[in-house]
Amino acid sequence: MTSPSPEGLAALKSALGPGGWTDDPADIAPWLTEWRNRWQGNTPLMLTPRATEEVARSVRICAEHRIAIVPQGGDTGLVGGQIPYGEVLLSTRKVRAIRDVTPLDDAMTVEAGATLLEAQQAATAADRMFPLSLAAEGTATIGGVISTNAGGTAVIRYGVMRDLVLGIEAVMPDGEIFHGLKRLRKDNTGYDLKQLLIGAEGTLGVVTAATLKLFPIMRSRATAVVGLDSPHAAIDLLARAKSETGGGVEAFELMKRIGVEFALKHIPDTREPLDSTPPWYVLIELVSGEPGGAEAGMERLLTAAFETGLITDAAIAQNDAQRAAFWKMREEQSAAQKPEGGGWKHDVSVPVSRIADFLDEATAAVERFHPGARVSAFGHVGDGNMHYDVLCPPGSDLATFLARWEEGSRIVHDIVARYDGSISAEHGLGRLKTDEARRYKSPLEIRTMQAVRAAIDPQRIMNPAVLF
Repeated sequence: MTSPSPEGLAALKSALGPGGWTDDPADIAPWLTEWRNRWQGNTPLMLTPRATEEVARSVRICAEHRIAIVPQGGDTGLVGGQIPYGEVLLSTRKVRAIRDVTPLDDAMTVEAGATLLEAQQAATAADRMFPLSLAAEGTATIGGVISTNAGGTAVIRYGVMRDLVLGIEAVMPDGEIFHGLKRLRKDNTGYDLKQLLIGAEGTLGVVTAATLKLFPIMRSRATAVVGLDSPHAAIDLLARAKSETGGGVEAFELMKRIGVEFALKHIPDTREPLDSTPPWYVLIELVSGEPGGAEAGMERLLTAAFETGLITDAAIAQNDAQRAAFWKMREEQSAAQKPEGGGWKHDVSVPVSRIADFLDEATAAVERFHPGARVSAFGHVGDGNMHYDVLCPPGSDLATFLARWEEGSRIVHDIVARYDGSISAEHGLGRLKTDEARRYKSPLEIRTMQAVRAAIDPQRIMNPAVLF
C-alpha cells in the first residue's frame, strides 16, 4: 500500500469538514503510542467522524483512493493493532451515543465510541447489567472490545464479547453500511457476518454500533481473597466453588505473591489483603439472585476449603470499599509491573485443567533459559486465561533482557501449544503476534482466513499490517 495521495487526503478533509479530522501533530500524538510504549506510530491524518454515515463516507473515499485505514477506539490495546504506521487513523471516539435500552428484550444498542463503563452505567440505569468488565473499562470503547473479542473478569459466567453481541452495525471496506442491529437470540439463516467482525481487529470493516445482551442485576454478591500454596490447589478450589454454587461463580482470579508485592510497592492506597503472605492468592466473587444467597454460599465454600486444606487464609469483603480494595489489587497487576522495568508479556490460555501444569512447566523452562528472571503470573484462571509475564532480574541490563523476548516467548508459547492452548487469549494478534501466529495456526486455518479477508477487503485497505 502506497502513501496516501494528496488528492485522497484532501477529499477526506472536505467530506468530513471542520471537527471531523486533524493533521495537527500535537492533537494526533497521544493516539500514536500504546500503553506499554512499545509502538510509536505515525499518520498523515486522523479522522474523527461523528456518525456512522461519516464513517461510511470516509471509508468510501479511502477505497476509491486506495488509502489504508487503521481503526481505533480508546487506544487501550496491548498488541499494537490500533497503531498506524503511515495509514490514515480513523477514530470512532465521537460516534458514542447510547441509542436505546430495552429491558424486555434484555438488550441495548450502543455506538462504538461509547466506553465500556458508559455501557455498564446505561444498563444499570435500566435495572439491568452488562457483564463485561476489565481494568481499562473507563477508556476502552465498545467498538474496540468487539474488534478484539475482549474477555475480562466475568467470562466464567457470561462468556467473552463474542457471546454478548446480538447484532452489529459496521462500515464495510467499500464504504457500504451493514445494518445488522438485531435483538434476536435465534437467527438461523446462513453465515453470521457479525461473528466475522467480532475479533477481526478492524480488518474486515469498522464497527460503528452494536446491540448487546443484558442480564438481571444479581441481588447478592460476595467477594473474598484467599491464600493457597499452589495453583493446583486453586484449580481444586475452582471445581469445588462451581459445584457448591451451581454456577454462581462470577470471577475467579489468580495472583502470584510477587505481583501482590509489586502492587503494594508501586500502587498507592493498596494494602495486604490477608494477615499472611501465601505464595498464591485467588480473588473469588460469587453472585446470586436471592438476597443473602451469595454470602451464605461463600461462607459454606470457605469453611469446606479450610477443612480440606485447600486454602490457608481468607478474607471476605465486608463492604463496597473492601471489595473495591480487593479488586484494585487484582486490576493493578499490570500497572504495578511497569516501575520494575520491562518484561516479556504473554496473554495465553490453556484448558482450565492444565493451568497448574502449565505454570509449573513454563516457569521451570523460563528459569533455565534466563536464571533470575521474575515470573509474575496472574489472570482469569476460571476461564483458562493467564497473563504470564517475565520481568528482568533486578540489576540486570534491560536491553539485553528484552533482546531475548522472542526466544523466551517461543519457549512459553511452545508449551502453550502442547497443552492445546492459544498464544492470544483476549488481546488479539495485532502487530505483536501476527507473524508468530503462523507457527501455531494450521495452513488450512491461514488459507481460510486469507480467503475471507480477500473476499471482503480485496484491496486490503483495512488495518493491512494485522492478521493474515
